[in-house]
Amino acid sequence: MRRGWAALSVNGKKENLFEISGQEMGADEKILVLHETPDIRIEKIISTGQTSAQDFWYDQDEAEWVSVLQGEAVLRLEDRQVTLGQGDTFLIPPHCRHQVAYTSQEPPCIWLCVFYQEGKE
Repeated sequence: MRRGWAALSVNGKKENLFEISGQEMGADEKILVLHETPDIRIEKIISTGQTSAQDFWYDQDEAEWVSVLQGEAVLRLEDRQVTLGQGDTFLIPPHCRHQVAYTSQEPPCIWLCVFYQEGKE
């Protein structure tokens, strides 16, 4: 789980990927775990301007496929920046150090993220 972020889990209940009302927004991003098994985790993340700390880099064991459903985001990799808008997707390979450099506040940035172990079937 990402540090400092609140997570909720959806077990057998309907969830609209674009719905943000009813999600109490505070200083933290909201993470909703839509599905999780030992091999895969699917999350909906609502960001409202949150970014990674300047000295913090994600370095994950699993691959992460991200899609921005609403709003905008900028990912900072060690060698470049990737700007994502509505409908854009990006695959972050395992151990690709990255930061979230920007997320839109209005409209909120809604991410759909799929974490998985590469090579597992």
